[in-house]
Amino acid sequence: MKLNQGTPMVAIPGPSILPDRVRAALARPMPNIYEGYLVDLSFDVLRRLPAIARTDGKAFILASNGHGAWQMAIANTVHPGDKVLALESGRFAVLWGEYASLAGAELDVLPGDFSNPVDMVALRARLVDDQSHSISALLVSHTDTSSSVRNDIPAIRATLDELGHPALLMVDCIASLGTDRFEMDAWGVDLVVGASQKGLMCPPGLGLVWAGPRALEAMDLDAVRAGYLDWESRTDPDKFYEIFAGTPPVAHIHALSEALDLIDEEGGLEQVWARHQALADGVRAAVDAWSTPGGMRLNISSVDHRSNAVTTVLTGAIDAAELRRRCESLGGLTLGIGISDAPDNSFRIGHMGWLNAPMILGTLATIEAGLVSMAAPIGGSGVAAAAATIGDAFNH
Repeated sequence: MKLNQGTPMVAIPGPSILPDRVRAALARPMPNIYEGYLVDLSFDVLRRLPAIARTDGKAFILASNGHGAWQMAIANTVHPGDKVLALESGRFAVLWGEYASLAGAELDVLPGDFSNPVDMVALRARLVDDQSHSISALLVSHTDTSSSVRNDIPAIRATLDELGHPALLMVDCIASLGTDRFEMDAWGVDLVVGASQKGLMCPPGLGLVWAGPRALEAMDLDAVRAGYLDWESRTDPDKFYEIFAGTPPVAHIHALSEALDLIDEEGGLEQVWARHQALADGVRAAVDAWSTPGGMRLNISSVDHRSNAVTTVLTGAIDAAELRRRCESLGGLTLGIGISDAPDNSFRIGHMGWLNAPMILGTLATIEAGLVSMAAPIGGSGVAAAAATIGDAFNH
């Protein structure tokens, strides 16, 4: 029996659900783009963006997805012949590194896996071996949405500082901004990339880059430059069109301004982070309750390294593709596809952005219903465990 009539629920690791006010902002008519409120609004968004990354650094906006933000970061800081070290803990840091390779850099990968954070012992050894400081940049994901790991960025900075290594610390925060605590300046991060479609509650279409002083200094004004991605042309506060390298992405600026208002109205980032922590704890409690030997379990075993944006679930002998099919076609719930090395035995639950307790509990209840319909082995009620966890959060 199909029970999917009504508004569908999308619980994938981005794009996330759009708040009504953001959707309304996207529908505003096109304004005068030469002067007036849009110019003022764009400068206001740029003024507010550094606070999202907890930095005094420079924010850049480009019309792209997160991969475009990767490309902007590489184009302005990494030069042909440079060596970059990608810290593997899932899929995305290595893919970012491949963009650097295409730009003429030498890519080195610190091997990792899909179930653990960056290997700090191996990283220290690699940096110790680099006596000539040939590595110019480290590329790492704060949260990797494929594995759902959350890496310890302060620990990576501490290792660089201990060894006196000058490599830029460049962090992909596409999934973690607005979901997990991130402190760019306090943690000593030189460059951050983000995007609009996850914790920032907007549609895909805006790539974001925050550059600290060392990243800005790495820009080589004598090198061959990528015009659209070039930072220098986007830093003149008196040239509105140069900020966007052409026509501004009007609808997305409207949407992002509204999303930033929603963050402020909720009580700021501290409250947003606390909400994500509570809801993510509920998801993890549910998966722990469902777990059985040879059945479901959390992909990331270390409690301190689990993302508050997404949870990757390993399903063992349970057919994850069938579970996702039932949840979507019969229940109206879309779950994230599995990780690349276990596509049929894993799925992902996105819990980022515009979410509350009934949305998370409804997601978990639908998953449990799908498991029951398949006669899948589960250890107990994940819904009951999540309700208890979220109920405890109500008291704090």
